[in-house]
Amino acid sequence: MGQIVTALPKDKIKKMQELKMALLELGFEMLEERQRQIVEQIKGWIFYWIKNSVAEKEKLNLSTFLALKLGRDYSLLSMVFSELEGTTIEKFLIHQRIERAKMLILYDELNFAEISYELGYSSPSHFSNQFKLHTASRPINLSE
Repeated sequence: MGQIVTALPKDKIKKMQELKMALLELGFEMLEERQRQIVEQIKGWIFYWIKNSVAEKEKLNLSTFLALKLGRDYSLLSMVFSELEGTTIEKFLIHQRIERAKMLILYDELNFAEISYELGYSSPSHFSNQFKLHTASRPINLSE
């Protein structure tokens, strides 16, 4: 993730809007406030958490992991995330785990118990219950 820091006078607002539009056309966006940056960092570490190290998941819970990685108290991270995203970190994590599970199921390389372990669930039954709860009324959508 790159970052540009600029000190524009207030009379350059139009230029700032033009810069925003140019960046959007290139597939980038400006993170205008520190809180938005924190949310994006939280999401990045959650994606890392889901896709990587099972050993790390066994040593730390997600809240401790995020607090250590971002150097901030988890309650502050949680509050900022909820305010900006309209959901909790925990719900975001569950959603991302389910999306990852769908992809792993589609690849058909791991069985349900292995997927459960891979995603850091305490047991296959807990994973199964959560998967059913979040996908029961929705079929797997490959475009998500």
